[in-house]
Amino acid sequence: MPFTKSAPGILSMGKATFQVPQDALFGRNRQKLLNELKGSCEGVIFLRGGNNPERFDSDHEPIFRQESYFWYLTGVKEPDCAVAIDISTQQVTLFIPKLPADYATIMGRIQLPDEWKDHYQVDQVKYLDEMESTLEETLLDDKPAMNGHTTNGDTTHAGSTNNKKLYLMKGPNSDSGNMYEPPTLESKRLQDNTIIDVDTLFPILAECRVGKSETELAMLRHVTEVTSFAHAYVMRNIQPGNMEYQGESLFRHYCYYNYGCRLVGYTSICGCGPNAAVLHYGHAGEPNDRQLEHDNICLFDMGAEYFGYGSDVTCSFPASGKFNDRQRHIYRGVLQAQIDVYNMLKPGVSYLDCHKAAEAAILKNLIAMGMVTTNDKTVEELVEMRLGAVFMPHGLGHFIGIDTHDVGGYLPGHQPRIDEPGLRKLRTARDMKENMTLTVEPGCYFIDHLLDGALAEESPLKPYLNETMIQEYRGFGGVRLEDVVVITKDGCINYTLCPRTIEEVEHVMSGGKWPPTEDKAPELRRERLLDPNPLPSPPSL
Repeated sequence: MPFTKSAPGILSMGKATFQVPQDALFGRNRQKLLNELKGSCEGVIFLRGGNNPERFDSDHEPIFRQESYFWYLTGVKEPDCAVAIDISTQQVTLFIPKLPADYATIMGRIQLPDEWKDHYQVDQVKYLDEMESTLEETLLDDKPAMNGHTTNGDTTHAGSTNNKKLYLMKGPNSDSGNMYEPPTLESKRLQDNTIIDVDTLFPILAECRVGKSETELAMLRHVTEVTSFAHAYVMRNIQPGNMEYQGESLFRHYCYYNYGCRLVGYTSICGCGPNAAVLHYGHAGEPNDRQLEHDNICLFDMGAEYFGYGSDVTCSFPASGKFNDRQRHIYRGVLQAQIDVYNMLKPGVSYLDCHKAAEAAILKNLIAMGMVTTNDKTVEELVEMRLGAVFMPHGLGHFIGIDTHDVGGYLPGHQPRIDEPGLRKLRTARDMKENMTLTVEPGCYFIDHLLDGALAEESPLKPYLNETMIQEYRGFGGVRLEDVVVITKDGCINYTLCPRTIEEVEHVMSGGKWPPTEDKAPELRRERLLDPNPLPSPPSL
């Protein structure tokens, strides 16, 4: 498996694509973790990378995508690897599979350990069958086995006088609910003579991923700009009579053909008409297979990925190219919600408060339309009654980075998840810090299941809803606008450069130039709107 033919130490998909110094990315990520551990921890950090299972009982191997924590620390693209990092010496040892000779016939020349070492800029590379003996040498200083007992957690084993610990990852992902499980080690010497700590590493490494480095921010800005131009390309080319999946196809082709983004960060959501109210549409059962009709609103949620870092952007636009009155009314409320949040975002501000502000903006718009009535309540009181969750049942946004729903949303020591409608779906309620990257994605939807519940006779929300008007909007779908932002020392910058105002969307859909020559919506904080993307113009499609 020959390595990428880019310059040593550089990540790229060719000379016309974005160039990223590996050490400035993964080397700094490792250093950030070591800085957090050094002084209070002694021993070795150990992680296993992902494997590449075949599809069920076939021999088909899906395209491998590395496990995210392992990628963060190593940048290793290949499956079935492991890494050990000595905290005191900072030495990095990569363990690789020893492949059979005939592997070269199918997959290309087998790289030697020294080639792996040079390519991934680590201190040494060994085969996996040397892994546990290497850990023994590092942790035990050739001490004989002492017949102790094995305990996971920060507990000294019987008879052990060794202060070095083996730090393994174990902890829950607050988005999926899945557990990151530590690797199994077979060595009895390690089990009997080493303190195996599965408590310390997970929250520290997750927190490292929350605040982005300068190079990570450059990656996220780049992939979000690529994503933005791809969305504009879709808007310009989609039309009534097309299928939803044709929008997905246009997007993926643009990102890969022009910028080398082979993968997307998540399953593309391309819903039109009533499908725009299905929050995670596009799954296997509904594979973006509806035909666009002239009066449909389209909600397209798609994001490119480049060397592990992904974007997540949603555009909503009229299939016809011109907003009708109903579409315009809903769209302007969602756009105002975004603007209100951008005016709030800065270090120290609670993301929970931002979510409620977005709900308030959407409710104000629905009140102005006559769909919601206050009955002498303030908008803030309606928000606390959770009326906003009828129309925006998801959270305002989430951290973004190596994972689309990036880690760190509900780590210990921060605001816990609130078990109320809408708020229980908020993926973080933390106070903002500089260099956090998040999505801001307010939405307004007409979902039969939620409307039926709110309009039920026993519902306390029923008196505040204009049932006749709501019935007129059933089947409309919904509007979501999603941008990627970074928190700065005194505010935020919006990395997303999509057409956003009604005038911008209609301009692009009529064939107009994008990006524009003048920023007529500075409140959207699109800092590089007039000077985007540090790459040459892509080839014509």
